[in-house]
Amino acid sequence: MTTQITLRGFGWTHAGRATPALDDIDLDIAPGERVLLCGDSGSGKSTLLAALAGVLGGDEDGQQVGHLTLNPQTPAGLVLQDPESQVIAATVGRDAAFGCENLGLPRAEIWPRVEHALDLVGLDVPLDHPTQRLSGGQKQRLALAGVIAMGAGLILLDEPTANLDPQGARDVVVAVERIVRATGATLVVVEHQYSAWSGLLDRAVRLDRGRIVEDGAYGAVTAARAVTGLPVAVPAPADAEAALWSNNLVTRFGPPRSVRVPQGYSTVITGANGSGKTTWLMTMAGLLPSCGGEIGVAESVRRGLRGEPSTWRSRDLAQRLGVVFQNPEHQFVARTVGEEMRVGPGVMGTSDAASQSRVGELLERLRLTHLVDANPFTLSGGEKRRLSVATALVAAPSVLLLDEPTFGQDPTTFAELVRMLRELANEGTTLVSITHDPLFLAALGDHRVTVSAHTGQAGGSTHA
Repeated sequence: MTTQITLRGFGWTHAGRATPALDDIDLDIAPGERVLLCGDSGSGKSTLLAALAGVLGGDEDGQQVGHLTLNPQTPAGLVLQDPESQVIAATVGRDAAFGCENLGLPRAEIWPRVEHALDLVGLDVPLDHPTQRLSGGQKQRLALAGVIAMGAGLILLDEPTANLDPQGARDVVVAVERIVRATGATLVVVEHQYSAWSGLLDRAVRLDRGRIVEDGAYGAVTAARAVTGLPVAVPAPADAEAALWSNNLVTRFGPPRSVRVPQGYSTVITGANGSGKTTWLMTMAGLLPSCGGEIGVAESVRRGLRGEPSTWRSRDLAQRLGVVFQNPEHQFVARTVGEEMRVGPGVMGTSDAASQSRVGELLERLRLTHLVDANPFTLSGGEKRRLSVATALVAAPSVLLLDEPTFGQDPTTFAELVRMLRELANEGTTLVSITHDPLFLAALGDHRVTVSAHTGQAGGSTHA
């Protein structure tokens, strides 16, 4: 049974905010329609998706006005960006059955539903297969299976491919297409990677500052939001001096790796989910201890310090090696955006006029000035990512290591971030970025490393 969506004068204001996240929304989505929600970061897309899923919260979380009706009242299934955040149980079967159990369905009905749902999403593993052994793409398909097993007439996807490698992303889109064709469910997707969904979605609704500003054919709306004007990578010479390097470095996950990072250039690391990219990056950044092998740091970066980065004091580390985590929330410690930006200078004892000027410049550049008094945890996904980049840049480190720096960014902020990082590299900052985005690679892949879960050697623009 598919779901019809009707909103009239709908609005939502988060607790503690003066400006509504959604304002005067009038929207009709017919049963079985397949709709994209797009718009700049912070425009209200995820908030609208949460409203449709019924998970905005109560009066203590915010204030609602207007009306939202789902007809009929079938379960709505919400799939989020982060595959890890949606895994509930230790085995695939129990995880896919979780929603059905919450609905109180008879046991005899649950397991046929689970097996049918897993078949629909193409997750061909035993019911007792451990969820911890699934790849990111498989975990997203498992989340979809749980939605289908519940009998959801409305499927809501919030950037479901944002954290996935290209093959994992393709697998998820194929699974979604198979589901909606088999069930006829109404589909609403928030996504910034438009090309992968062009054969499946037929309508696009664009939001701006909480209001609907465009509603039309998928191709016409998304074509106007194409990313243009990006810089081009500057190939690093083979004999460039290294800022960082690892020789047969053993980390908590993956094979020993030998990787060289040329100084003053931008290195981009690609590879399948689960191949150990993040573990290598965090170990090189001094946030995880090595388990063997060698970590090398140029004297121009270490500036008199000895030992591996994991042994350095926090103040010294931040001035030399800045880090942007895959999950932005993992680096937030303050109550407001403004306070978050001042944490780094406070720790390093550099809270002077020049430092405050740099904070203001970064907030302006990354379009965060209007959020200076907001709690970092209440920001949109794209705003959180930009704040995490800004906090790492405050210290002006010699080397900046970034884990998926552009995920969750709309075309405008994606281009802004890429141009800013390109300028940093051109000015001499060494960048190391993990990404799956081909546009990012073309703009910042001066030196390219492809990581495999099975081999560990690497050279200029080769494999690790």
